[in-house]
Amino acid sequence: MIRKINSETKMCISLASRQGNFGNTFHNYFYKKMNLNFIYKSFSTNDLKHALLGVRALSIRGCSLSMPFKVAAVQYLDDVHTLAKSIGAVNSIVNEDGLLKGFNTDYVAVKESFEKYSLPKDAKICVYGSGGMARAVAHALSDLGYTHCTIVARNEATGRALAERYGYEWKKDFEKGEWFVVLINATPVGMLGGGVTEAASACPFTDFQISKSKLVCDVVNNPNGTRLQERAIALNKDFIGGFSLSLIQAREQFRLYTGLQLEGNLEEPFILS
Repeated sequence: MIRKINSETKMCISLASRQGNFGNTFHNYFYKKMNLNFIYKSFSTNDLKHALLGVRALSIRGCSLSMPFKVAAVQYLDDVHTLAKSIGAVNSIVNEDGLLKGFNTDYVAVKESFEKYSLPKDAKICVYGSGGMARAVAHALSDLGYTHCTIVARNEATGRALAERYGYEWKKDFEKGEWFVVLINATPVGMLGGGVTEAASACPFTDFQISKSKLVCDVVNNPNGTRLQERAIALNKDFIGGFSLSLIQAREQFRLYTGLQLEGNLEEPFILS
C-alpha cells in the first residue's frame, strides 16, 4: 500500500546542528511497514527556541534532539519526565495538544547496552565529556551500580558538577599512563567523513588506553564510522557503537510518538536501504 500525505498525517522531526538521515530512514521505514499515517523529517537549526515554538504551533507530534540541544531544550518545555528531569537532558519531545513534554531515551539505550556485559561494579570507567549524552551515560552507570567512574571534561563547571552528582571523580585531562577498564566517548570527537574538521576526527583515547581496556563505547553515530571505532576494532576490543545505541533509543522514541512497540530486527531499514 502506497502511503499518501493528507490532512490527518502526523509529522515527527529531528533537530540537530548537523542534519543526518538516521531518523528519516528508521522511522519512515517502520511507519510504512506498519501502515501508519506518519512522516518523519530531519532538520538542522541554530535557533532551538523558535524551532520548538514551531513544533508547538504546527502540532508536530514528536521531536528528536541531537547534540548540542539536549540540555538547552529543557527550559523551553512545559513538562519533563521524571527520569529526564533527573538527568537534566532530553532527546525526545512529545507534543500533546500543544503541551511539550521531554523524555530521555538515550538513558534506556546506554543502560540496556551495558546490562549485557558482566563487568565488576568497581571497574574503572572513563566518561569523556559532560554534555547531554554524558549526563545520560553517567545516570545509567550509576543506576547500574558502577562506583568508580571518572568524568574527563575540559569544561570544569559542567564536568565537576556531573561527577559530584553521582559521587564520581572529575578531571580536566588524562594523566600520563592512565588507563581504564571501560572507555566511553560521549562527545562528537572522532567523527569521520566529509566536512569534519581534523580536530573533530581525532581519536578521543590513545592506543595505549584502548589496548588496556576491556570495553570501548562511542556514542557517535556516523555512517562513515568513527576513529575510536577503527582503533577499538583493530585492537580487538568489545565495542558498543553509536549505531547500536541509536537503534535502541529510536525504538523508544517510536513508542513515545506512536504508542506502538517495535519488535524484531531494528537494523532492517538499513539492511534494505
